[in-house]
Amino acid sequence: MTSETRESLPITEQENSRTANLSSLSVTEILRLMNEEDALVAAAITKVLPQVEQAVAGIVERMHEGGRLFYIGTGTSGRLGILDAAECPPTFGVSPDLFQGVIAGGYEACYRAVEASEDDGRAAQRDLEARGFGKDDVLVGIAASGQTPYTIGAVTYARSLGAFTIAVTCAPDSPITQVAEVSIVPVVGPEVVTGSTRLKAGTGQKMVLNMLSTATLVRLGYVSGNRMSNLQARNSKLRARAVRILMAETDLDEKAAAAALNAASGDIRIALVMTRTGSSATAASEALAESKGVVTQAIKELTP
Repeated sequence: MTSETRESLPITEQENSRTANLSSLSVTEILRLMNEEDALVAAAITKVLPQVEQAVAGIVERMHEGGRLFYIGTGTSGRLGILDAAECPPTFGVSPDLFQGVIAGGYEACYRAVEASEDDGRAAQRDLEARGFGKDDVLVGIAASGQTPYTIGAVTYARSLGAFTIAVTCAPDSPITQVAEVSIVPVVGPEVVTGSTRLKAGTGQKMVLNMLSTATLVRLGYVSGNRMSNLQARNSKLRARAVRILMAETDLDEKAAAAALNAASGDIRIALVMTRTGSSATAASEALAESKGVVTQAIKELTP
C-alpha cells in the first residue's frame, strides 16, 4: 500500500506503525502496548470537551421541552448507544423512553454481527419513524469512521425534521460531520489491530456517551451532589446503596433509613421527599409526577 493510499483512508482504518509487529510479541508486550495506546484516548477526549459541552446544552434544552434522545449506529457503535441508553433508567430513575438506542439490523445485531445492514441509508429513517422520532428530539449518530451510510442517513433525516443532531466519530472531516449540527471528534489514531474500531475508537465513543448522558441528567436534576437520588433499588446491592444515600441525604441512621425506604415501597425518590417534607407517600408520588421525577423540585413543591 502506498503512502498516498494510506492517507486517503479514514484514520480509523490506517495501520498503526507502533503495533506493526503485534503478532510476534509476547502476551506481556501485547498488553503493555494496548495499555499505552488506550492512554491516548483520554487525551483525545480532552480536546473535544467544548463540543461535548455544546451538545449537552442542546440536549438539556430539548429535554426541558419534552424531547428525547436517540442514539443510532451500526456494529460496535450501535451497541455502545444501546448500552448507554439501557443504563440510564436504573441509574437515574428516568423513563426508558427518554434515552433510546437504535441499531442497524435490529435487536439481533446487539449480540450477533449484522454488518451488511450498515450500508442501507434509507433503513435508518424507517427505524426512526417506527420509534416516533420527531423534531423535538435529539439524535446522536455514532460512527467511528464517519462514513457509515446507515448512520449518515439517520442524521440527515433527523436534521431535515428540525431535530437537534450530534455526530460522535473518530475521523475528522468525515461525511457525518458534514451533516450533523454538532460534531464530537476525538482523534484516537489508528487501532492496535488495523481497523478494529471496537478498541480505541470504541473506548473513546463510550467515554463521550458517558459524558452526554451523565452531564445531561445531572443538569436536569436527577443527581443530588454526586449521589444517585433517583436510583431504582431493584436488587439487594442497590437497596443497600439506596439506604446509604438516604442516610447521607437526611441524617437518618441505618434502621430509620431502611424503614423510610420500606414506607416508600422501595422507591428512594419517594422516601427522600417524604423524609425531607414530612409528607405522605401519596403526596410525595404526586409531587414527583409533577416534577417529572426531579426530587429537589418535588421537595420545593411540598415545602411550605
